[in-house]
Amino acid sequence: MSSVMMSHFSDLPMDSWMTHLPPALWDTPIYHLAIPGSHNAITYCLDMNDRSPVDLTQPDLLQKLDKYMKPIIRPFVYKWAVTQDVSIKQQLDCGVRYCDLRIAHRPNDSSTDLYFYHGVYTTLTVQSVLTDIRQWLDLHPKELLILSFSHFLCLSPDLHMMLLKTIRNVFTCKLCPKTEVLTLRNLWSLGYQVIVSYEHNLASCHGDLWPHIPYWWANKCRAEALIEEFELRKQHGRPGGFFVTGINLTEDLKYICTHPTETLKDLVMSTNPTLLSWVKGQTPGAREYSLNIIAGDFISESNFAPTVIALNEKLLKMSL
Repeated sequence: MSSVMMSHFSDLPMDSWMTHLPPALWDTPIYHLAIPGSHNAITYCLDMNDRSPVDLTQPDLLQKLDKYMKPIIRPFVYKWAVTQDVSIKQQLDCGVRYCDLRIAHRPNDSSTDLYFYHGVYTTLTVQSVLTDIRQWLDLHPKELLILSFSHFLCLSPDLHMMLLKTIRNVFTCKLCPKTEVLTLRNLWSLGYQVIVSYEHNLASCHGDLWPHIPYWWANKCRAEALIEEFELRKQHGRPGGFFVTGINLTEDLKYICTHPTETLKDLVMSTNPTLLSWVKGQTPGAREYSLNIIAGDFISESNFAPTVIALNEKLLKMSL
């Protein structure tokens, strides 16, 4: 592999970057690759109308204010709740291969429909979004996707089983069982494209559900503080398999109140240069300080995915 070719990882076609990785990386464990991820992936379709209440994880005061002052409160909630503003297919086209999916059953809903949520609930159902993902995978047969189902809200045991049935009906033979060796070459040969991580004790009982993937969340609203937190965590070593470093900033009430005209996207765009500069200095692989999945907000902006994918050049150099 020439140095000229190695310098162009960030120029790979983002919708099929795994397909175009050099053969020297086909036998590298996928959990050693640098993979772009989408934090709270399905927030581009949050319900702005009166049909959706504020989700039940929100403070009681906010739920009461939303109930009685919805025209005032809802736009305020929305501008801090949206973490992605392009569709799931567009995110996958941008290079995302890990999706953070937060699943809920809406209160007082007599149907068994499941939705995503963050602040409020989505207008799109889980079934419709998973179907969109399946259609995308059919068009990209050598791309692998890690779907992390977590933060379950108001799901009964029956709804969990219904969700598992939906996942299996949608992805069928593309679901990768826990017994497989996770390399591109092996999964390509078997036709597996979807790794489902499930944050529930059900995962241990089902061969096609992988355990919860650790997510490093710094809970900071300043880029410098987030970077400092992750540098400390790296000193203690990386988990053995998949894990996520979430470069998503978290606004607290003080920040929101002191920036009344700002949105989460404003915060992300103002801090992305600092955060992506830090990302460029990271290394994937098996070493204790290595990173794996790097997830962010508004992933279609600021060259996020190409920056993460280009880190695999370092793995390639180590393998030659």
